[in-house]
Amino acid sequence: MPFPVQRLRRLRGSESIRNLVRETRLDPSQFILPLFVCPGEGVRREIGSMPGNYQLSIDELVKECAEAQSLGIGGVILFGLPETKDEMASGAYAEDGIVQSAIRALKRELPRLLAITDVCNCEYTSHGHCGLVVDGDVDNDRTLEWLACSAVSHARAGADIVAPSDMMDGRVGAIRTALDRNGFQKTPILSYAAKFASVFYGPFREAADSTPQFGDRRSYQMDPANGREAMREIELDLEEGADMIMVKPALPYLDLICQARERFDVPIAAYQVSGEFSMIMAAARNGWIDEQRAMMETLTSIRRAGAGMILTYFAKAAAKLL
Repeated sequence: MPFPVQRLRRLRGSESIRNLVRETRLDPSQFILPLFVCPGEGVRREIGSMPGNYQLSIDELVKECAEAQSLGIGGVILFGLPETKDEMASGAYAEDGIVQSAIRALKRELPRLLAITDVCNCEYTSHGHCGLVVDGDVDNDRTLEWLACSAVSHARAGADIVAPSDMMDGRVGAIRTALDRNGFQKTPILSYAAKFASVFYGPFREAADSTPQFGDRRSYQMDPANGREAMREIELDLEEGADMIMVKPALPYLDLICQARERFDVPIAAYQVSGEFSMIMAAARNGWIDEQRAMMETLTSIRRAGAGMILTYFAKAAAKLL
């Protein structure tokens, strides 16, 4: 029926009515908190471009994770800052590497906390690229060996889920084969299936000390213009054995989160990356927007688009507000 019988504002008139009819809901269990672990003891070094986020030594990391668990946050994902770097990314797959040591400490103190590990090489190579560089480019197939070794070392240390983020062709299949051969058939793979060569990673590269020393990553990360290719990437990763997939970044690619949700009947994650976080924080600190409302509106939009899990630096703040 036409106006005045149909008045949609009737269902917006009070907070209690709005809560009753709300279509999309957030819960702390849907959030994954990214954390950066570094050598040392008692280290809690704030990341300048990411207020409220820190490079943490293992003892401080355990404290941070205990708080995340108390807030009901769904899990954490770990990124490592090794003591030394080399051209072979040896710290990425060392049994006593920084992430491997952090997982063991977490599992001793917080065995119920879901621990995900980022499987990549950019934090561990002296040149900042995600694999073995040959003639100025990353050698895809030889890099797969590093990734497989890293994933196995993470699983051996106690990681609940491994998450390859390098964007090498065939990496999911290589990791699945290596995990299975080493007795980790039950370890799931969360693939960064559609990871774009985005400008919004800038603050992360400060946090993880992973800025490329030459060139860029556009020969292996996706072109932001290509949506159909993103669906192909997801499909191929699932065929290779991925259990869950991720779209990264989140806000500039809400359309692709939605398309993936419609096409693929698997759990879908989205990464609200460092640049998305830092833009909101900078605008809020200048008084241009309300920080809490911007945080909740953006997280809700990612959830509404179809993501069942959200990797976000707002995890703790949003969990406290919820």
